[in-house]
Formats: sequence, structure tokens, C-alpha cells
Amino acid sequence: MSKHAFSGADILLPKKDFDKWAVIACDQFTSEQNYWDEVEKTVGDHPSTLRITLPEIYLESDGVEERIRKINETMKDYLSSGVLAEHKNTMVYVERAQSDGRIRHGIVGAIDLADYDYRKGSKALVRATEQTVIERIPPRVRIRRDACLELPHVLLLIDDPEKSVIEPLAEAKKTMECAYNTELMMGGGHIEGYFLSPEQVERVGAALDALVNGLTDKLLFAVGDGNHSLATAKECAALNDSPLAAQTIVEIVNVHDPAIEFEPIYRVLFGVNEEELLSDFLAAVGGEYDGEDGQDFDYVTSGVTKTVRVKPMAKLPVGTLQPFLDKWLKEHPGVKIDYIHGEEVVFDLCKTRGNAGFIFKGMGKNELFDAIKADGSLPRKTFSMGHARDKRYYMETRKIR
Repeated sequence: MSKHAFSGADILLPKKDFDKWAVIACDQFTSEQNYWDEVEKTVGDHPSTLRITLPEIYLESDGVEERIRKINETMKDYLSSGVLAEHKNTMVYVERAQSDGRIRHGIVGAIDLADYDYRKGSKALVRATEQTVIERIPPRVRIRRDACLELPHVLLLIDDPEKSVIEPLAEAKKTMECAYNTELMMGGGHIEGYFLSPEQVERVGAALDALVNGLTDKLLFAVGDGNHSLATAKECAALNDSPLAAQTIVEIVNVHDPAIEFEPIYRVLFGVNEEELLSDFLAAVGGEYDGEDGQDFDYVTSGVTKTVRVKPMAKLPVGTLQPFLDKWLKEHPGVKIDYIHGEEVVFDLCKTRGNAGFIFKGMGKNELFDAIKADGSLPRKTFSMGHARDKRYYMETRKIR
């Protein structure tokens, strides 16, 4: 009996035009309408995951319920019209060329949702790395609850310094059947996928079991990306009586893969009094501080950047900042916040009067598993694995009812 909760799945892939099919995760470029307008032009009339997912930039737009209805109709159409081909009980070995030229390696398969728990302090095999925002789940449930297909963008990290699970497939790919090989739109790099044989699936499972056996704390998988997608799948499993809904597709990656880098996720607030926000932040943390152990924040407003050093309120700068922002936003209901990948985007957004951004130092990837074991979870949106365009694109899909 396996100990690792990861298995093969009946994976659906398009029969052609992978470059039009694969679209970046829905929670990217949420303040950049131009990006999604260009995706729309690129896709045109081709079958695409753009038609069966809901980019979050549209989540609060007029007509969102009609969008969701259309998504569900299109899913059924793709199934009935032969757009998709099913590959039974398999996994896919993935090589993703990132924007920096490095190759990220992973395996796509199914995870048992019973082994995932996003609550802080959980001892489950699969755990959230960051605080799960419960309020973010219901809108996603609205999208998934009546869907017949799933397209999660979840990346699960394993702590495998000996590189025993994923890396052996790199050499074996020469003998494996190709699932896809394509450029990704909008500067997303290149991706290749290869189907694992039944014997290779078994070897992956045995290697994961060996990792579990070596753990004192049974943390095998830490959610590197897509935690709210995974939490939504768990919630919807309770609403869907199909046994298919008890699992969800994920990609597992090794935190020791050289292509994996952690980058901070910055904060930009919209519609603020710029002077008031900075003053309130400094008041909340006891004013500016000149100690060597201080945490530095670049406060960006109206094209001007001011660096302030404050006394740490938590181990990480984001742990000092986020509790203040949570409280401050409740007291200023007209203000909006977005979580931004890349300093250049922060600077661009904060050229506009009334927008303000915080830039700060992030966390190293080798600190992750120990931090989760020690603290239960990190503040939400603590880190990002790479640049926005390196995020997982929707490719594999699966029936969930």
C-alpha cells in the first residue's frame, strides 16, 4: 500500500495546437488587462484553456456568471467534439524552459485530496506553505462546482536532496512517448511532456515511499503554487459525489531543482493617501529603526522611492508587513490591494498618484520546509517560484464528474 498519496491519472490533452491550448495560470497578470487582451488575440478561434478557465482579472467584472456558464458549456463541447484525447492511468514527465533559460523538471499526476489540509499546524502529507485566505475559496467554488473538467495549476514541492524521484526520468525520456512539445505563448518559454510507462509510475511511487519513510514529520508535499486552487478542489470534492472529485491533478517538483528560485511577492495598494499609509505603517511598527537586524522596505509612490528600516515584527519582512496591511485595509474599505511579481511592475503601477507599493527582501528556498514544520505556515503570498511568465500554464486536464 502506498504511503505517498500521488498516483497516475486519466489525463486529457488536446490532439493538436498545443501553443494555442496552453494559457498561463488564472491568478497571474491580475492588474494587466493588456496581457489578457493579447492572449485573446493569440488564441483566436482555436480550442484553448482560455475558454475553460476564468482569469481572475475578470472575477469581479459584470457578466461573470455568464462567463462561468459559457466555460461549462465549452468543456462539454471539447469532450464531445473530439478536441481532447484521453491517456489512461498515466503520469507526465515535464521539462519547462523558463525565461532565464533554465529547465524546471516535474511530474504531473493526481493527488488524493484526503491527504491535503490547508489549516495551520496540520500534520498532513500535503500542506499549504502560506496562509489560506478562506474568503478567496467561494468565488473559485462557483467556477468549479458544476465543471466537468479540471485544470489546476498546482505545483507541489518535495524535499529530495538526493534527487531520487524526478531526476532519473531526464535520461529515460529518450525512450518515452512524447505527450507534447511546444512553445508557450506570451513569452512563457518552452515545454515538453513525456508519458511514463507503468513501470516508471511504480518507480516514482517507490521513491516517494522511501522519502516518507525517512521523515520524522510526515510533510512530503509543500504547496509551492496554486494553494487556493487546491483548497477549492478539496471544498468541491465534498459537493461532488463522483469518486473522480476525490483527486486533483498537480505537478510535483523538487525544491532542490536548480531552476527553482524563490522571489518575493510585493504589495501594491490602489486608492490610498500615500503619506497616511506610510505614516500608519511606521507607527504600527514603532517608527524607523537603525539596528543592524532591521528590515528594509522600499516604499514606492508617484514615481518616488523611499527606503525605511523598521524593527522586525516577524522573522520575514512580509511577516512584519502583512498583519499591518490586513488590519489597515479593514479600516480603509475603499482601498484595493494586489500581489505583484517583479519590481518593474510595482514601479510602473506606482507612477499613478494614489497607488503605493512595498518592495522587500524574500525568503530562500532552503528555508521553506523547516519554516513550515516550525511555524505551521507562512504569511500569505510570501514567495513566488520565479517570474510571472514562468508560472505553470494549463496543459493537462481531467474529468471530475
